[in-house]
Amino acid sequence: MSIALPSPDAPLKIGTRGSPLALAQAYETRDRLAAAFDLPEDAFEVVKIKTTGDAVLDRPLKEIGGKGLFTREIEQALIDGGIDIAVHSMKDMPSEQPPGLTLDTYLPREDMRDAFVSPHHAGLAALPEGTVVGTSSLRRRAQLLWRRPDLSVVEFRGNVQTRLRKLEDRVADATFLAMAGLRRLEMTHVARGPIAPEDMLPAVAQGAIGIERREDDARTAEMLAAIHDAPTATLLGAERAFLATLDGSCDTPIAGLAEVEGGTIRLRGEILRPDGSECLSDDATAPVEDGPALGREMAEKLLAQGGPGFFDWRAA
Repeated sequence: MSIALPSPDAPLKIGTRGSPLALAQAYETRDRLAAAFDLPEDAFEVVKIKTTGDAVLDRPLKEIGGKGLFTREIEQALIDGGIDIAVHSMKDMPSEQPPGLTLDTYLPREDMRDAFVSPHHAGLAALPEGTVVGTSSLRRRAQLLWRRPDLSVVEFRGNVQTRLRKLEDRVADATFLAMAGLRRLEMTHVARGPIAPEDMLPAVAQGAIGIERREDDARTAEMLAAIHDAPTATLLGAERAFLATLDGSCDTPIAGLAEVEGGTIRLRGEILRPDGSECLSDDATAPVEDGPALGREMAEKLLAQGGPGFFDWRAA
């Protein structure tokens, strides 16, 4: 090995949000790096960073700045040299990184589906008319109202544990969580079950962990290459090209899922009006190497169908 490896005296600093799920993702990254280079755990230091998205819980994300609220402070610490890498849930990541940073390492993707969670109801189809469902995701809100306009949707922000407490307190009777997060927290028992993509197409890059670094940090780049999962990169290449072309943010309800079989990549994409009054979708395939082009073409097609102002709020 030509690079100087981290040690307990000079640990590699891993930046992350402080929620139990974010920490689980950081520890998974640490464990994979430790195994790849036969290093002890204390050759790494997990640094918890509070983001605006974690601090402000009483307003929807679209009102306080969107996806960057979960990454801005962490990325600034990376730019300033306070941390060496940043571990992110890829579904929270904007489609572009700040100058000087790169995001080119992905861990193997977990279950990409949403989970239905309710103490009182067995599944989405079983919800009585007027049931209160809580979600902070504009995508999930729009998808739910598109399929079930008879339901009532309330804002439901916070980490997994906070949202489960809100269910106990009857703030809502049901909610949705990511199956990947429940698996990483070993909490799949709280879900009534996963929701098939045909019923609720997941967020772009849901279930994937991305690791961000400084572009000029050659040592970190070489270390991260040892744990990079190329199949996940192929899937996210198509999905994130779809997102980037749509200029996706937290106030644009967008869903997308890529799957590979043999030499073919299949992409399903969906855009919705924020109030759930209209949904446009597409399903297409291409050679695997053309995944990003497929994502861009699908986005352009759906944007043309939706026309100007498709993502604007309007009365249902």
